[in-house]
Amino acid sequence: MRQLLLLALVGLGAQLVDGSLGMAYGVTSTTLLLAIGTNPAAASATVHLAEIGTTLMSGAAHWKFGNVDWAVVAKIGIPGAVGAFLGATFLSNLSTEVAAPLMAIILLSLGVYVLARFTALGLPTSRLGTPLRKRFLGPLGLVAGFVDATGGGGWGPVGTPAILASGRLEPRKTIGSIDTSEFLVAVAASVGFVLGIGSAGVNYAWVAALLIGGVIAAPVAAWLVRHIPPRVLGAAVGGLIVLTNTRTLLRSDWIDAPDGIRAVFYVVISVTWAGAVAYSFSQHRRHRDGERRLVAAGQVTDHSPSDTPRRDSGATDS
Repeated sequence: MRQLLLLALVGLGAQLVDGSLGMAYGVTSTTLLLAIGTNPAAASATVHLAEIGTTLMSGAAHWKFGNVDWAVVAKIGIPGAVGAFLGATFLSNLSTEVAAPLMAIILLSLGVYVLARFTALGLPTSRLGTPLRKRFLGPLGLVAGFVDATGGGGWGPVGTPAILASGRLEPRKTIGSIDTSEFLVAVAASVGFVLGIGSAGVNYAWVAALLIGGVIAAPVAAWLVRHIPPRVLGAAVGGLIVLTNTRTLLRSDWIDAPDGIRAVFYVVISVTWAGAVAYSFSQHRRHRDGERRLVAAGQVTDHSPSDTPRRDSGATDS
């Protein structure tokens, strides 16, 4: 019972992060399942089955709050479903000895990217309103869907930063559209896992616990998306993913590092993580203070939910 409660809390926390940042439900949940010894394919299958419900609820909540661009959902979601099915089939045919460290490497890479991206950079806004094209969203969806299924998460960490970096879609609609399109990815990945491994190793009580926590958090996250600083949340989530998957790799048969070496890695990562969160928070406050000064001077008219202030004279499409 205690384990189910923990999983429900993880699902709740992961969905709060995912719904407000556009990533990390799958990565966070899968990381926990791997840490307690779950088979990699079964861990990813468990998370994706839970995500069918959480993404449906999250998408509905984001739609209610006006956070969804349906054209983007269609252009990225369908290729994403294809990639997720292929990724699930690929992972189902890997041995546990190969899959566990491979998945940890994928998750670690995503964690490093999320940590670096949201700690070091603000969110570009100069090209808002310029349409996102199929030739960009199609390949992005295919790759993100494949990574999501093989890594147990990755749809958001791959898709959200790529769209944000384009500067063509405001952050809240980027997050809402990614979360909504993830429903198609979750369904396709789940079908792939059912065909590949059946129900072997999938604990449906765990699925239910993750689902319940995620469903409770989904509407709250859709509301919070306008209020939580993306840089701070991104740094916090990225650091957690890096630390947990470094632990998995160092304990794997591929490396099997001594306890002393592991401790050094954990300390270095923890200190770096704390510094990244502190720096992100200070940068967020600096940008917000700058934005307030511009508002007071009458130089800002558009309050985009970004860490980058927008001047009327400098916001041009290209």
